Amino acid sequence: MTACPTGIAHTYMAAEKLTQAAEALGHDIKVETQGSIGAENVLTDNDVSQADGVIIAADKDVDRSRFVGKRLLVVGVAEGIHHPEQLIERVLEAPVHEPGGGTGRGSGGGTVSGRGAPGVLGPGRGTVYKALMNGVSYMIPFVVVGGLLIAVSLALGGHPRPDGGLVIPDGTFWKHVNDIGVIGFTLMVPILSGYIAYAIADRPALVPGMIGGWIANTGALYDSKSGAGFIGAIVTGFLAGYLVLWIKKLRVPKFVRPIMPIIVIPVLATSVLGLFFIYVLGRPIAWVFEHLTDWLGGLTGTSAALLGVLLGLMIAFDMGGPVNKTAFLFGAGLVSRNPEIMGMCAAAIPVPPLGQGLATLLRRGMFSEQERETGLAALFMGFFGITEGAIPFAAARPARVIPANMLGGAVAGAIAGLAAVGDSVPHGGPIVAVLGAVSGVPMFFIAIGVGMVVTALTTVTLMALGGGERGAAARGGAGAGAVAVPVARTAGTAVGAAPVAPEVLSGYLTGRTVRLELTAVRKEAAIREMAELLAGTGQVRDVDALVTAALAREELGTTGLGEEIAIPHAKTDAVSAPVVGFARSAEGIEWGALDGSKARLIFMIAVPEALAGDEHLRILALLARKLLDPGFRERLLDAGGEGAVLGVLAEVR
Repeated sequence: MTACPTGIAHTYMAAEKLTQAAEALGHDIKVETQGSIGAENVLTDNDVSQADGVIIAADKDVDRSRFVGKRLLVVGVAEGIHHPEQLIERVLEAPVHEPGGGTGRGSGGGTVSGRGAPGVLGPGRGTVYKALMNGVSYMIPFVVVGGLLIAVSLALGGHPRPDGGLVIPDGTFWKHVNDIGVIGFTLMVPILSGYIAYAIADRPALVPGMIGGWIANTGALYDSKSGAGFIGAIVTGFLAGYLVLWIKKLRVPKFVRPIMPIIVIPVLATSVLGLFFIYVLGRPIAWVFEHLTDWLGGLTGTSAALLGVLLGLMIAFDMGGPVNKTAFLFGAGLVSRNPEIMGMCAAAIPVPPLGQGLATLLRRGMFSEQERETGLAALFMGFFGITEGAIPFAAARPARVIPANMLGGAVAGAIAGLAAVGDSVPHGGPIVAVLGAVSGVPMFFIAIGVGMVVTALTTVTLMALGGGERGAAARGGAGAGAVAVPVARTAGTAVGAAPVAPEVLSGYLTGRTVRLELTAVRKEAAIREMAELLAGTGQVRDVDALVTAALAREELGTTGLGEEIAIPHAKTDAVSAPVVGFARSAEGIEWGALDGSKARLIFMIAVPEALAGDEHLRILALLARKLLDPGFRERLLDAGGEGAVLGVLAEVR
C-alpha cells in the first residue's frame, strides 16, 4: 500500500517502483494506492490472506487493521521509490502485525515502533512528521478548492477597486461562488488541526482537534486581530492528540467505558484544550504571528528578493515533500495579509516541472521517447501548479535535476519578491494568474519564464557534462510512473578492453569484467572469483567485504534464477562505483535454482550503498528481462571470445 500527503505523484511512483522490483525479483505483487482520488487497486481479504508479507510505504496515516496476522513493514513513501528491492527483501523477515498494532514473532525489523491501531501513531519515532503530514494531506483539497473558487470568482465576477484589487458585488452569482471558496479556506485550518490529532489518538481526538483549530483561527476569542492561523492549528492538533491519549489511560469504572470515546473524551478534551488556548496560548502565538507578518510586510527590494530566493529553493528542493510543504504553508498562512509572500511561492511552484518539460524540448536527443512524453505531462502539470510533475526527472538524475530545479526556483522567487508580485490564493502556477488571483501579472509570468529557462538550461548543461546522450540511449526510456535511474558512467571502462563499439550496461560491464571460463565449482568459490574479477577495474575497495555482502544476500534467498542463470549481487561500500561482471561455467555450478538447473551464465552486480536503490534495480531488471530470451542465452553460451561476448551483451539495453 502506498500513500503520500498530497496523493498525487509520490503515491504512484512508489507503487510503480515496488511493482518493477517485484517483477525483477520474481515475486507476485499487488499494490493498493491511496491517492488523491481515493483508494485504487484495493487489496481484498483474499489478497491479504495469500500474501507472504505486506509493505506500507506511506507518509500519512493508513488503516492497518486488515493486516493482523501478516508480516508487516511500515516505511515512508520515499523508501518505496528509492529502495523498493530492499523493502521486498526485508518484508519477508518483518514482524507479524498483531491486534492493537503490536508485532509478534519475526525478525529483521518491521512496523515502526510505537505505532498503534488505525489512526493511532502513538509516541514512536517519526510520529510528529507523520501526524503533521496526515493533517496536511486532508487540508490540501480544501486549499485547492477554496483557492481556485476564489480565483475564478474574482476573475469572472470582480470589479476593479480604486485602491487596487478586485471586489465582487454582493448578491451576485460570483459572490456566492466566492463565499463557497471562503468556506473552504475557513475550514482548512481546523481540518489541519483535527487530522493531526486524529493521526495521534484516533477518532476521539477529531472533535477537540477541529474545534481547537477553529479557536486558533478565530482571533476574536482571545483579543487578537488575525488569530494564530495555521501555526496555532498545528499546536492545537498536537495538544488535542496527546491530551486524548493521556485521558485514554485513565482508569474509569466499567459502566463509564462505553461512553468514553463518544462523550467523555471529546467533551473533556475539547473543553480543556479550548479554554487553555483562549486563556494561555492564543495571544502569545498570535502576537508572534502578527509581528512576523508585519516584519514580512516591510520587506522590500533586496530583502524581499532574499526571502524569495529562500522560498524558491525550498519549493523546488523536494517537489511536494516536507521542505516544499513548509514553504507553501508559510505562504498560505500569510496569504490574507501578505499576498506577496504567496506570490514568491506561486512563482516558484511551477518552475521545476515547466523547466524539465522545456529541457526535453530543447535537447530531445538527451532524453528517451518515454521521457519526452513525461516532459509534455510535466508542462501540463506545471501550468496547473503541480510541482510533483518534475519528480520523474529528479528521481532519474537527482544530482543534475535537483540543483537545476532549485536554481530556477530561487530565480523565480527572487524576481517575484523584487517586483512585489502578490497572490491572493494559496496556489501557484500560471493558472492562478489566468484566473485573476495575481497582482503584477506581467512580472509574475516573467518570474516563471526566467526560472523555467534557467532550470532547463542548467539541466541540459549538467547532463551534457555528464554524458546525458549516452545515458538516454542506455536507459531505454523512463516515464512518469516508471523511472530508470542512470548514474554517470564511471572510470570502470577498462583500458585495453576488447575493442567493441557498443557500451554494455552503461559501461559498467567491460572487457576487464568478462571471464570466458570460471575455475570455481562451488557457489562460494565462484562468488569470490567473480569479486576478484571485478577488482581488476579498480572500483573494488575491499574484495573480502564484497564477498561477504554477496554471500549475505544469498542467505536471504538464492540468486539462481533457473534456466542456467545466476545473478549474485551486493549493495556495499566495498565498491566505489557500480560494476558488473560476467563469467561462464562449462559444467555449471549448483546455485539452488528452483528448476534444479546449474548456473552456467553468471553475472555479478556490485553497487555502492548510496546508489543501491534505482541503479541496482535497473541493472537487475535489464538483465532479467533479456535473459528470458532463449536465443540470447544460446548466443551468449556460444560466443567465442571476449569481443564476441561483449557484442552479445550489448543487446542488453
